[in-house]
Amino acid sequence: MASATVDVGIGLILSLLENETLLLSGVHSEIEKMKKELLIIKSFLEDTHKQDWNGSTTTTTGTTTTTQLFRTFVSNIRDLAYQVEDIIDEFTYHIHGYRSCTKLRRAVHFPKYMWARHSIAKKLGAVNVMIRSISESMKRYQTYQGASVSHVDDGGGTKWVNHISESSLFFSENSLVGIDAAKGKLIGWLLSPEPQRIVVSVVGMGGSGKTTLSANIFKSQTVRKHFASYAWVTISKSYVIEDVFRTMIKEFYKEAETQIPGELYSLTYRELVEKLVEYLHSKRYFVVLDDVWNTSLWREINIALPDGISGSRVVITTRSNNVASFSYGSGSRKHEIELLNEDEAWVLFCNKAFSGSLEECRRRNLELIARKLLERCQGLPLAIASLGSMMSTKRLESEWKQVYNSLNWELNNNLELKVVRSILSLSFSDLPYPLKRCFLYCCMFPVNYRMKRKRLVRMWMAQRFVEPIRGVKAEEVADGYLNELVYRNMLQVILWNPFGRPKVFKMHDVIREIALSISKAERFCDVNGDDDDDDAETAEDHGTRHLCIQKEMRSGTVRRTNLHTLLVCTKHSIELPPSLKLLRALDLEGSGISKLPEILVTLFNLKYLNLSKTEVKELPRDFHRLINLETLNTRHSKVDELPPGMWKLRKLRYLITFRCNYGHDSNWNYVLGTKVSPSICQLKDLQVMDCFNAEAELIKTLGGMTQLTRVSIVMIRREHGRDLCESLNKIKRLRFLSLTSIHEEEPLEIDRLIATASIEKLFLAGKLERVPSWFSTLQNVTYLGLRGSKLQENSIHYLQTLPKLVWLSFYNAYMGTRLCFAEGFENLKMLDIVQMKHLKEVVIEDGAMVGIQKLYIRACRVLESVPRGIENLVNLQELHLSHVSDQLVERIRGEEGVYTSKVKHIPAIKHHFRTEDGSFYVSLSS
Repeated sequence: MASATVDVGIGLILSLLENETLLLSGVHSEIEKMKKELLIIKSFLEDTHKQDWNGSTTTTTGTTTTTQLFRTFVSNIRDLAYQVEDIIDEFTYHIHGYRSCTKLRRAVHFPKYMWARHSIAKKLGAVNVMIRSISESMKRYQTYQGASVSHVDDGGGTKWVNHISESSLFFSENSLVGIDAAKGKLIGWLLSPEPQRIVVSVVGMGGSGKTTLSANIFKSQTVRKHFASYAWVTISKSYVIEDVFRTMIKEFYKEAETQIPGELYSLTYRELVEKLVEYLHSKRYFVVLDDVWNTSLWREINIALPDGISGSRVVITTRSNNVASFSYGSGSRKHEIELLNEDEAWVLFCNKAFSGSLEECRRRNLELIARKLLERCQGLPLAIASLGSMMSTKRLESEWKQVYNSLNWELNNNLELKVVRSILSLSFSDLPYPLKRCFLYCCMFPVNYRMKRKRLVRMWMAQRFVEPIRGVKAEEVADGYLNELVYRNMLQVILWNPFGRPKVFKMHDVIREIALSISKAERFCDVNGDDDDDDAETAEDHGTRHLCIQKEMRSGTVRRTNLHTLLVCTKHSIELPPSLKLLRALDLEGSGISKLPEILVTLFNLKYLNLSKTEVKELPRDFHRLINLETLNTRHSKVDELPPGMWKLRKLRYLITFRCNYGHDSNWNYVLGTKVSPSICQLKDLQVMDCFNAEAELIKTLGGMTQLTRVSIVMIRREHGRDLCESLNKIKRLRFLSLTSIHEEEPLEIDRLIATASIEKLFLAGKLERVPSWFSTLQNVTYLGLRGSKLQENSIHYLQTLPKLVWLSFYNAYMGTRLCFAEGFENLKMLDIVQMKHLKEVVIEDGAMVGIQKLYIRACRVLESVPRGIENLVNLQELHLSHVSDQLVERIRGEEGVYTSKVKHIPAIKHHFRTEDGSFYVSLSS
């Protein structure tokens, strides 16, 4: 895993040396010396890294040759990176304290400031001495070894992994499970009558069975008889295109039983291309390019594969959706590998662990523990097969339980699981430096944890993981990181929002175990409470930077002062340690904490504080001392008022205070705001303000916060209307706007609102005496929610032409008896019709909302028929009926229902209802 250390170590130091505080501190000479030496070390490590990928030697056990000296090199680099990081954090504290003083106090504190400058120069000088020492040692080592050094074992060299991949060509048909449907689909594509060359991409995470599926098809005589020439080429990460061409030529000649040209290895790039084009001209060929890592391969190889009219086919297997989605020409197709379902996984596991005999499994009383162990594999074929093979030698139930409880150790130390670690580690090694840190950070969260996009992005930003790009917001860069990890199948999307954006992620259990082992080795992050870690102080003994607590801890357990993240994922109440001066992110979401210690305000470096879903009722009075805070999340906590002095938090960007109301007036005021002083409007960099109580002075000064992109205001009165519109019209970047009046009968006076062009999501809760004329200008709106509007006129014609509207929600918004959608709504996917007390009929004319996928009708008691024209909504996937009349339900239910024929095309029809015994739902689908 040396390549990871090259990135996480040297890459981190180099980025840290660009720190503005350092550049202003007068230590330029030390910084320049350090950069020069680091670049030399980086080149040395990368050279040896490449050397290993291209041709390292192996021992009889198949592991890469290692040297203890090299291990020491990379370990020292990591330690120095952390040391420089701590020096910068400490100095930032001193320099900010000095600059924030008045002139008089500066004079008093000047000696202390100069001492701090001298101290950082001295410490950086000591680091420089260490770096030069390492650099000189490397030079001596390189000379001694004759510049032929292999590096630390990364779990298996590329060549060895390539051999594993190619062994798929020799798997017997009856040893494969769960590939029939995919095989039939791919063969259909390969044998389709189109005459042009077609490229078929097969994409999935490492170990998902891409190669196995493709190899089975490649060997199939049903397929082979349709082609004149075949070649299977496994692509290494550090491929040489000439070698790829030579392998392809040998494959073609071997399959044709033709003598391989003797001069093959002396041919140039151009001569190799000419030979391939000449050989394949007018032939119908079938080529598999296995394990392609980037699109540059196709740009290089495309010219050698003639695109004629013979019906040739190319299959590309890859771990990257970017590669799979590349434009390979007309007719190209992509197949995404699905992990095995529970039944398929059990069959494969039994085949390996019990030679296919379920009776033997039950006779040995192992089925329960075997299924629990299988759950850890989460349908990943490589992990299932490897684990099953290893368990075939375990006879006792106690041995099985021991493996279950120590799976992390087994993945790292058991040779029978080495292939799993090797293949998945390659995916990690291929990540760019910033993504390595972001990916490893995710393994802190518990097994199967649902990680939300915004939470991850803000935590990454707090840790300075996000590399700055000129002209691009840090949030957008971080979103790109998340997307890239998804494209590379390192993270899985488990929930998409209605607008097609990934919202919730998880990490595959096996990948998490491997990431966690890398993190622990690199002292990057650790977990207290994992199944195989009962020592509450393990993480501290190894000096980890990021710690997650997943179980109750005794007081005083966390004593480290160099923690940068403390993530608490336990319902138990915990006691925060007193000395965490370098902490950047404190995430207590869902924990049992009810009171924050006063010591919290001394955490100068704290950038991210998440108190969501806690029992915390108030913030410390001196909360304003956290001057580096960027994110404060009190969502669904008990905090109802922010302390004075919040205006001093000049770096605050996200203020999230949304709370649900479970009291007697929750029918209207179901969302509670938070009281905040009008002085908060001095925070000119604030981007998110969600959600706060309306007050006259606050609303008047709101317009000065021109960087706001999200605003949510509750308890709005009619008299606030003019000032509210004037303030909002000054905020040109607003993307999300939510306005809620103080009670159901209080009108929202928002006719003067004109700055609506940038709004993407709009929610209005309050009486609208008329439809605002500016509704038709919402050209970028994707969500529109109207609650309690009580419109007397049919407002649909104001909305039907909105080009990007995806989700439309009417909640007691219309007082009429007939709601008609005549045309438009071209991109609408979701429609809510809720609590329309007088609504008797919904009409959807032919041609309106043709793309709608989900329709919700709730609490419309007098509506007795399904929407007229629903039979024309051919893309409708779900119809949800909640608390509607019994007549409506009966007219849908069963074969005799009046409306059964109109809704038979809808795959899912669900009826939600409530009785004295609780809430229930039943399926009405035919």
